[in-house]
Amino acid sequence: MTENPIKVAVIIGSTREGRAGATIARWFLTQAQQRADIDLDVIDLVDESLPVHHPAEVTAATAAYTRRIDQADAFVVVTPEYNHSYPAALKHAIDLVHAEWFAKPVGFVSYGGMAQGLRAVEHLRGVFAELHAVTMRDGVSVNLFDGGVDDNGWVRDSAGAGRAAKTMLDQLTWWAHALRDARAVRPYAG
Repeated sequence: MTENPIKVAVIIGSTREGRAGATIARWFLTQAQQRADIDLDVIDLVDESLPVHHPAEVTAATAAYTRRIDQADAFVVVTPEYNHSYPAALKHAIDLVHAEWFAKPVGFVSYGGMAQGLRAVEHLRGVFAELHAVTMRDGVSVNLFDGGVDDNGWVRDSAGAGRAAKTMLDQLTWWAHALRDARAVRPYAG
């Protein structure tokens, strides 16, 4: 691990039973763990005890989640595409915090059918822009059907998807360094 690595929170955005998100995230983590310049924190929304409604009071679980988002220098959102968009649980998790997203980069690993989750990513770009976050142009997208994953849910085109992951992580770490350095000199006025 390099000195002062970038802290990347990988958020698994689906909470549905039978979801592919944990498997796709596990594949992505094998790619990201090859890098010495990042420190990973996996936030699986299935494991978070977040309130159903936006809380009037901050619970211990919400405070812990908020700290993890605040401590991250960058994010990778692993999202499926549901009805041409992203999951409600993911939107809720994004909306529970606010300023903790400011001036930080966000990359995407999407999955789904023929569109490979890209419509969900396009919708998320607008959400993160409103939160003053910078989204990466390049990402990873996986077709769950037509041979995109094997019987265990593992990405078949690991070379092509691996190159896409490397490109996205290169961009993400560049932005994370630049924005972390900028925030250290001058707080972001969001």
